[in-house]
Amino acid sequence: MNYNSCLLFPQSTINFIKVTYLSIFVAFCLIISTMVSASEAIKPPVSTQLVLLGTGTPNADPERFGPSVAVVVNDTPYLVDFGPGVVRRASAAYRNGVKGLQVSKLSRAFVTHLHSDHTIGYPDLILTPWVLEREVPLQVFGPTGLAEMTRHIQAAYQLDVGVRLNGLEPINQEGHKVQVTEIEPGVIYQDENVKVTAFNAPHGSWEPAFAYRFDTADKSIVISGDTGPFEGIVDICNGCDILLHEVYSTAGFARRIPVWQNYHASFHTSSSELADIASRAKPKLLVLYHQLYWGTSDEDLLKEVQAGYAGRVVSGADLDVFE
Repeated sequence: MNYNSCLLFPQSTINFIKVTYLSIFVAFCLIISTMVSASEAIKPPVSTQLVLLGTGTPNADPERFGPSVAVVVNDTPYLVDFGPGVVRRASAAYRNGVKGLQVSKLSRAFVTHLHSDHTIGYPDLILTPWVLEREVPLQVFGPTGLAEMTRHIQAAYQLDVGVRLNGLEPINQEGHKVQVTEIEPGVIYQDENVKVTAFNAPHGSWEPAFAYRFDTADKSIVISGDTGPFEGIVDICNGCDILLHEVYSTAGFARRIPVWQNYHASFHTSSSELADIASRAKPKLLVLYHQLYWGTSDEDLLKEVQAGYAGRVVSGADLDVFE
């Protein structure tokens, strides 16, 4: 008897084994493919948040820090303006659960104009996140004059920077640097999270001043900056998800002396003017900020806007978050 022949499988058995293993392999691949597809299906959608860091004006209201806004996309922050207290307000928002506003992540900012109440926090934004471990240069986009302002700030703090870089402090070599881009109207920035478009905004005798539109995968947000009423905001928003717009009280304005009435009518937007703009721009949500009250309340201001506007409107406060 040939014992070796007993160790050999018939050809039909071998074919059966091959088919069986191939079937198992195909089934395994299908299972893996299904698991991958399922994991992709449950990935969280793009998440865009609008965070009001400061809603104030030049008035030193301790409840309202200087004007600054953060658009946070996929936990990446994009700041608009940097009024007094910007970094500490970002830190407060982070403690409140906005994870994208960790101070060391503050590395991109857009400036509407160079009025002091919108820019006094600039040295803070340059230096504090670096001290707290920002490892990349700060990118800043804004109007003509921004580069000169930046050079003066860097010169003013050169001793501080020198001691930190050359002394005992363990600090990186890049985070204090600033990359400035002076802009014109149009698309000024784009990455995997957001497209940012700048528009001229009339702000009295201050030129240039800009409004911004942020487009993400799930939101369109328009930020007026400081502006008088202008028709262009209707087309810029055009049904946008959120229109964040400055405003002053019409009733409070009536109590101002003529010289201040002349100023504010040229530089800013009244509640009645904003109601007309919003009625034609049709945002899904209108948010008021940089509010000038002059003795009126939030409730009064909202009533003034709602007298001419039927859409959703809220009066923003510091650290409000809109999603």
